[in-house]
Amino acid sequence: MQIPEHIFKSYDLRGLYPSEFNEENCVPITRAIYGFFKKAFPEKKHLTVVLGRDMRISSPAIFEVMQKTLVDLGAEVIVPGLVSTPTFYFTVFHYKYDCGIQITASHNPKDWNGLKFVTNSGNGLIKIGKSTGMEEIKESVMAYLKQDSGQTGMTGNMDGGKVIEVDETVKDEVESAIEIVKIPDLKAFKVVADASNSVGGLYLDELYKQIPGELVRMNFELDGTFPSHPADPLDPKNLVDLQKKVVEEGADFGLEPDGDGDRIFFIDERGVVVSPSKITAIVARELLREHKGEKILFDIRYMMTPKRITEENGGEAVLTKVGHAFITEKMNESGGIFAGESSAHFFFRATGNAEGPLLVILHIMKAMTEQGKKLSELAAEVERSRESGEINFRVKNAKEIIEKLKLEHSEGEILEIDGVAVQYPDWRFSLRTSNTEPLLRLNVEEEIEGYSGRHVKLVERINEIAEFDDEEGH
Repeated sequence: MQIPEHIFKSYDLRGLYPSEFNEENCVPITRAIYGFFKKAFPEKKHLTVVLGRDMRISSPAIFEVMQKTLVDLGAEVIVPGLVSTPTFYFTVFHYKYDCGIQITASHNPKDWNGLKFVTNSGNGLIKIGKSTGMEEIKESVMAYLKQDSGQTGMTGNMDGGKVIEVDETVKDEVESAIEIVKIPDLKAFKVVADASNSVGGLYLDELYKQIPGELVRMNFELDGTFPSHPADPLDPKNLVDLQKKVVEEGADFGLEPDGDGDRIFFIDERGVVVSPSKITAIVARELLREHKGEKILFDIRYMMTPKRITEENGGEAVLTKVGHAFITEKMNESGGIFAGESSAHFFFRATGNAEGPLLVILHIMKAMTEQGKKLSELAAEVERSRESGEINFRVKNAKEIIEKLKLEHSEGEILEIDGVAVQYPDWRFSLRTSNTEPLLRLNVEEEIEGYSGRHVKLVERINEIAEFDDEEGH
């Protein structure tokens, strides 16, 4: 048996199926994760472990093996069935289960699969990533493979657990979101949604069973081969059909979740993509109207718009590293009420500091209802900067480039939360290596007035000093 170490990522576990992650090697991985869970709850004889899965072709077979392994270890396995990752998080947190594992590879192509796993602290979820236990789990698995008698985390009670099937978790999730947002008279919006043949369509379907309006469905048939298009809305090509459909239908706005439903993109009534930073700013403004002084979090890629909106509305702005597990960790630490990431992950204290796409949708609807404004108008109101879009470089000397750019811009305010970010009064840039791919990522934003496209010069400078890994460069 072989398990490549690189499948243990900063945010989750993810690999090609079946060459890197499969039914055989998921057994020691499951045992190591359960051993880690046991350390978090040493007083509990039988842990309650939520085990969910997405619609990928390989997910049912992996699920069966993992369920059996967990039962053999003495766990009470809570099975919500086929669910999105946010519904999985809701199930763990809302019903106060100890921990959980979701079988998913997020937005990756069909020949991938993986795991996201969490513990429930009571005050919030703890996603297991690079800084919260992933290395310990990896070491346990590697020790097992070497037949190291000193390996840790590979045993449970061994007196047998059981399976408890639960249903209506999506229904409860929607009801909870509606109760949290508190919208007395919600306008009946016409919304076009492209589910990309993925599990995000499950919570959108249920939402429109409980609110007024019309949902125009695109690609809602669950299919782990992703026949319509890749389930990655961060790639603009995957939003084109939705943009056209919103305009054709005369809809109020459009929605597109990613492959496991924990990211959600918005299209305004004109068919224009509304950047996640603007959605963050709109939601932050809504929350701060009722919760003055609260902390709002956002990552270092694009922060000028949400930061200024947060401060203008009496909130406290908090910067974070990039990555959903890091942001949930920072939410737990800071006590913030809401966080928005530039890749369209949105987090709420009310959901255990995990992603809450339903809450984002409802907050946007609430703002449109109460202010009588279109989504494009709300987005224009909060816009405080223009963004370059992420520019990627496949290079061999990423660290050297970061150091040179930092030195060449030493007159600016330098932040090193994640790579390097340099702030000037009217513009800024961040340069960081990817946590998931061998890429150097550049993001630039500028004040709207006086915008000069500074990203062009930065790209030229990086091209001058880069040692490219391939002919395409960036």
